[in-house]
Amino acid sequence: MDMVVHCGKSTVGSYLHSLVLTDIASGWTEAIATVVREQTLETESVGEVRMKLPFPVRGLDVDNDSAFINDTLVGYCRDNKIELTRCRAYKKNDQAWIEQKNGAVIRRMVGYGRLEGTQTAAVLNKLFASARLFVNFFQPSFKLISKTREGAKVIKKYHPPATPCERLLERKDVSDECQEQLRQTLAALDPVRLLREIREAQRVLAQLEVGVATAETAPSPRS
Repeated sequence: MDMVVHCGKSTVGSYLHSLVLTDIASGWTEAIATVVREQTLETESVGEVRMKLPFPVRGLDVDNDSAFINDTLVGYCRDNKIELTRCRAYKKNDQAWIEQKNGAVIRRMVGYGRLEGTQTAAVLNKLFASARLFVNFFQPSFKLISKTREGAKVIKKYHPPATPCERLLERKDVSDECQEQLRQTLAALDPVRLLREIREAQRVLAQLEVGVATAETAPSPRS
Protein backbone atom coordinates (compact mmCIF):
# COMPACT_ATOMS: atom_id res chain seq x y z
CA MET A 1 0.00 0.00 0.00
CA ASP A 2 1.27 3.45 -0.88
CA MET A 3 0.20 7.04 -1.44
CA VAL A 4 0.42 9.01 -4.69
CA VAL A 5 0.28 12.80 -4.33
CA HIS A 6 -1.38 15.04 -6.90
CA CYS A 7 0.37 18.26 -5.95
CA GLY A 8 1.74 19.32 -9.32
CA LYS A 9 5.01 21.24 -8.98
CA SER A 10 4.43 22.46 -5.41
CA THR A 11 3.62 20.69 -2.14
CA VAL A 12 2.30 23.92 -0.59
CA GLY A 13 -1.35 23.88 0.48
CA SER A 14 -3.98 21.14 0.26
CA TYR A 15 -4.19 18.72 -2.65
CA LEU A 16 -5.56 15.28 -3.46
CA HIS A 17 -3.89 11.98 -2.64
CA SER A 18 -4.52 8.55 -4.13
CA LEU A 19 -4.31 5.59 -1.79
CA VAL A 20 -3.11 2.64 -3.89
CA LEU A 21 -3.09 -1.06 -2.98
CA THR A 22 -1.80 -3.95 -5.06
CA ASP A 23 -1.77 -7.69 -4.45
CA ILE A 24 1.71 -9.15 -5.04
CA ALA A 25 0.45 -12.59 -6.08
CA SER A 26 -2.01 -11.50 -8.76
CA GLY A 27 -1.22 -7.85 -9.47
CA TRP A 28 -4.80 -6.85 -8.57
CA THR A 29 -4.75 -3.08 -8.03
CA GLU A 30 -7.18 -0.70 -6.32
CA ALA A 31 -7.06 3.05 -5.77
CA ILE A 32 -9.18 5.62 -3.96
CA ALA A 33 -8.85 9.41 -3.84
CA THR A 34 -8.73 11.36 -0.58
CA VAL A 35 -9.16 15.11 -0.23
CA VAL A 36 -6.62 15.56 2.56
CA ARG A 37 -3.81 13.58 4.16
CA GLU A 38 -5.25 12.37 7.46
CA GLN A 39 -4.74 9.01 9.18
CA THR A 40 -8.38 8.39 10.09
CA LEU A 41 -9.47 9.15 6.53
CA GLU A 42 -6.79 6.83 5.17
CA THR A 43 -8.00 4.02 7.44
CA GLU A 44 -11.59 4.57 6.30
CA SER A 45 -10.35 4.42 2.71
CA VAL A 46 -8.68 1.07 3.39
CA GLY A 47 -12.04 -0.20 4.66
CA GLU A 48 -13.77 0.96 1.45
CA VAL A 49 -11.16 -0.75 -0.72
CA ARG A 50 -11.47 -4.01 1.24
CA MET A 51 -15.19 -4.10 0.40
CA LYS A 52 -14.37 -3.99 -3.32
CA LEU A 53 -11.71 -6.70 -3.28
CA PRO A 54 -12.75 -10.19 -4.43
CA PHE A 55 -10.54 -11.79 -1.75
CA PRO A 56 -9.87 -11.12 1.96
CA VAL A 57 -6.96 -8.96 3.06
CA ARG A 58 -4.54 -10.91 5.25
CA GLY A 59 -1.78 -8.33 5.46
CA LEU A 60 -0.73 -4.82 4.52
CA ASP A 61 2.84 -3.81 3.73
CA VAL A 62 3.60 -0.08 3.78
CA ASP A 63 6.52 2.32 3.73
CA ASN A 64 7.53 4.47 6.69
CA ASP A 65 5.11 7.30 5.90
CA SER A 66 3.50 8.75 9.03
CA ALA A 67 0.12 8.35 7.30
CA PHE A 68 0.58 4.59 7.72
CA ILE A 69 2.80 4.20 10.77
CA ASN A 70 0.39 5.45 13.43
CA ASP A 71 -1.87 4.15 16.19
CA THR A 72 -5.00 4.54 14.04
CA LEU A 73 -3.91 2.14 11.29
CA VAL A 74 -2.19 -0.19 13.76
CA GLY A 75 -5.40 -0.43 15.77
CA TYR A 76 -7.50 -0.95 12.64
CA CYS A 77 -5.28 -3.82 11.49
CA ARG A 78 -5.28 -5.39 14.94
CA ASP A 79 -9.08 -5.22 15.19
CA ASN A 80 -9.52 -6.75 11.72
CA LYS A 81 -6.79 -9.40 12.13
CA ILE A 82 -4.62 -7.89 9.39
CA GLU A 83 -0.86 -8.26 9.66
CA LEU A 84 0.82 -4.87 9.23
CA THR A 85 4.44 -4.78 8.05
CA ARG A 86 6.66 -2.02 6.74
CA CYS A 87 9.68 -1.69 4.50
CA ARG A 88 13.18 -0.84 5.65
CA ALA A 89 13.98 2.84 5.97
CA TYR A 90 15.39 4.39 2.76
CA LYS A 91 14.91 1.11 0.83
CA LYS A 92 12.38 1.97 -1.89
CA ASN A 93 13.04 -1.36 -3.64
CA ASP A 94 11.20 -3.06 -0.76
CA GLN A 95 8.06 -1.46 -2.24
CA ALA A 96 8.83 -2.33 -5.87
CA TRP A 97 5.43 -3.89 -6.60
CA ILE A 98 3.39 -0.89 -5.50
CA GLU A 99 5.84 1.64 -6.94
CA GLN A 100 5.45 -0.03 -10.33
CA LYS A 101 1.66 0.27 -10.15
CA ASN A 102 1.93 3.89 -9.03
CA GLY A 103 3.58 4.67 -12.35
CA ALA A 104 1.96 2.18 -14.73
CA VAL A 105 -1.60 2.69 -13.49
CA ILE A 106 -2.05 5.89 -11.48
CA ARG A 107 0.42 8.27 -13.12
CA ARG A 108 -0.36 6.93 -16.56
CA MET A 109 -4.08 7.56 -16.13
CA VAL A 110 -4.04 10.68 -13.94
CA GLY A 111 -0.77 12.39 -14.84
CA TYR A 112 1.29 14.76 -12.70
CA GLY A 113 -0.96 17.84 -12.48
CA ARG A 114 -2.27 19.47 -9.31
CA LEU A 115 -5.73 18.34 -8.19
CA GLU A 116 -7.68 19.96 -5.35
CA GLY A 117 -11.13 19.87 -3.74
CA THR A 118 -14.04 17.52 -3.20
CA GLN A 119 -15.46 17.98 -6.71
CA THR A 120 -12.19 16.87 -8.27
CA ALA A 121 -11.90 13.97 -5.81
CA ALA A 122 -15.34 12.76 -6.93
CA VAL A 123 -14.24 12.81 -10.57
CA LEU A 124 -10.99 11.03 -9.70
CA ASN A 125 -12.88 8.30 -7.86
CA LYS A 126 -15.19 7.97 -10.87
CA LEU A 127 -12.08 7.42 -12.99
CA PHE A 128 -10.78 4.82 -10.53
CA ALA A 129 -14.16 3.01 -10.53
CA SER A 130 -13.85 2.31 -14.26
CA ALA A 131 -10.08 1.93 -14.27
CA ARG A 132 -10.06 -0.82 -11.62
CA LEU A 133 -12.35 -2.96 -13.78
CA PHE A 134 -10.38 -2.37 -16.96
CA VAL A 135 -6.96 -2.93 -15.37
CA ASN A 136 -7.89 -5.97 -13.29
CA PHE A 137 -10.05 -7.77 -15.87
CA PHE A 138 -8.68 -6.72 -19.27
CA GLN A 139 -5.12 -5.42 -18.96
CA PRO A 140 -2.52 -8.24 -19.00
CA SER A 141 0.95 -7.79 -17.56
CA PHE A 142 4.11 -9.83 -17.20
CA LYS A 143 5.08 -11.39 -13.87
CA LEU A 144 8.73 -12.13 -13.12
CA ILE A 145 9.73 -15.79 -12.58
CA SER A 146 13.45 -15.37 -11.95
CA LYS A 147 16.34 -12.96 -12.35
CA THR A 148 19.95 -14.15 -12.69
CA ARG A 149 23.16 -12.30 -13.31
CA GLU A 150 25.90 -13.51 -15.64
CA GLY A 151 28.74 -11.03 -15.32
CA ALA A 152 27.37 -7.64 -16.35
CA LYS A 153 24.29 -9.19 -17.96
CA VAL A 154 21.01 -9.70 -16.09
CA ILE A 155 18.73 -12.42 -17.46
CA LYS A 156 15.03 -12.18 -16.57
CA LYS A 157 12.39 -14.83 -17.16
CA TYR A 158 8.66 -14.07 -17.08
CA HIS A 159 5.39 -15.93 -16.89
CA PRO A 160 3.13 -15.51 -19.96
CA PRO A 161 1.22 -12.20 -19.73
CA ALA A 162 -2.07 -12.48 -17.85
CA THR A 163 -4.63 -10.22 -16.22
CA PRO A 164 -4.99 -10.12 -12.42
CA CYS A 165 -8.37 -11.82 -12.84
CA GLU A 166 -6.82 -14.68 -14.82
CA ARG A 167 -4.14 -15.17 -12.19
CA LEU A 168 -6.74 -15.39 -9.42
CA LEU A 169 -8.77 -17.92 -11.42
CA GLU A 170 -5.67 -20.10 -11.78
CA ARG A 171 -4.83 -20.15 -8.06
CA LYS A 172 -5.91 -23.16 -6.01
CA ASP A 173 -5.98 -21.14 -2.77
CA VAL A 174 -8.72 -18.83 -4.09
CA SER A 175 -12.17 -20.03 -3.04
CA ASP A 176 -14.73 -21.31 -5.54
CA GLU A 177 -17.09 -18.56 -4.41
CA CYS A 178 -14.50 -15.90 -5.20
CA GLN A 179 -13.74 -17.41 -8.60
CA GLU A 180 -17.41 -17.60 -9.51
CA GLN A 181 -17.85 -13.96 -8.51
CA LEU A 182 -14.94 -13.01 -10.77
CA ARG A 183 -16.41 -14.93 -13.72
CA GLN A 184 -19.82 -13.31 -13.31
CA THR A 185 -18.29 -9.83 -13.08
CA LEU A 186 -16.12 -10.45 -16.16
CA ALA A 187 -19.08 -11.70 -18.20
CA ALA A 188 -21.01 -8.48 -17.50
CA LEU A 189 -18.20 -6.08 -18.45
CA ASP A 190 -17.71 -4.22 -21.73
CA PRO A 191 -14.08 -3.06 -22.18
CA VAL A 192 -15.05 -0.53 -24.85
CA ARG A 193 -17.56 1.11 -22.51
CA LEU A 194 -14.98 1.15 -19.70
CA LEU A 195 -12.42 2.85 -21.93
CA ARG A 196 -15.01 5.43 -22.93
CA GLU A 197 -15.79 6.14 -19.25
CA ILE A 198 -12.07 6.40 -18.43
CA ARG A 199 -11.44 8.89 -21.23
CA GLU A 200 -14.43 11.01 -20.24
CA ALA A 201 -13.26 11.16 -16.62
CA GLN A 202 -9.76 12.06 -17.80
CA ARG A 203 -11.20 14.87 -19.92
CA VAL A 204 -13.07 16.34 -16.94
CA LEU A 205 -10.00 15.97 -14.69
CA ALA A 206 -7.90 17.88 -17.22
CA GLN A 207 -10.36 20.77 -16.98
CA LEU A 208 -10.25 20.72 -13.16
CA GLU A 209 -6.47 20.60 -12.96
CA VAL A 210 -5.20 23.64 -11.02
CA GLY A 211 -3.12 26.09 -13.02
CA VAL A 212 -4.28 24.87 -16.43
CA ALA A 213 -6.41 27.29 -18.43
CA THR A 214 -9.17 25.68 -20.48
CA ALA A 215 -10.40 26.93 -23.85
CA GLU A 216 -13.33 28.60 -22.11
CA THR A 217 -11.30 30.39 -19.41
CA ALA A 218 -8.07 31.15 -21.25
CA PRO A 219 -7.69 34.79 -22.33
CA SER A 220 -8.01 35.40 -26.06
CA PRO A 221 -4.78 36.36 -27.87
CA ARG A 222 -4.27 40.02 -28.71
CA SER A 223 -4.80 41.02 -32.32
